[in-house]
Amino acid sequence: MQEELNQFERNAVWKLVPRPNDHLVIGTKWVVRNKQDECGIVVRNKARLVAKGFNQKEGIDYEETFAPVARLEAIRMLLAYASSNDFKLFQMDVKSAFLNGFISEEVYIEQPPGFENSLLPNHVFKLTKALYGLKQAPRASFERLSSILISNDFTKGKVDTTLFVKHFENNFLIIQIYVVDIIFSFSNK
Repeated sequence: MQEELNQFERNAVWKLVPRPNDHLVIGTKWVVRNKQDECGIVVRNKARLVAKGFNQKEGIDYEETFAPVARLEAIRMLLAYASSNDFKLFQMDVKSAFLNGFISEEVYIEQPPGFENSLLPNHVFKLTKALYGLKQAPRASFERLSSILISNDFTKGKVDTTLFVKHFENNFLIIQIYVVDIIFSFSNK
């Protein structure tokens, strides 16, 4: 749990502020899961702090939730293209992906259960970035990643907006985004 909270501090996800009277304060809860290896042996205990986003009201606490997701057909096409051109594919999982998305709405959450500030127990956290469980978290995360890629000379696909390509003279780098996973390949080893 402390590791998760440290990640929030490193990513500047929130700021402790006095409880507002004119805004909804969303509750939080811990979701705990045991990560197992292929033999079923527990190798790591994982705790994630999530917002109780079911309390959010559309038009008040968030505007847009939709985030583009690569269709299975698009991923198959990328795999087929890479295979037919003998490209090596790579896959990566973005750790704490939702904690990277900036939110434009004013969102407040309760202090994490068991980790309340003893000097300021009635204060709440004002979010600057998305948190798992918020309705707008997937969209905020995708928009941040998309803007970073575009600012680094990638072009977004016109039909599939989860596909990004960057050209280097006669070569290119191709990236396909699927929620928090990224598949990428290069035309030149």
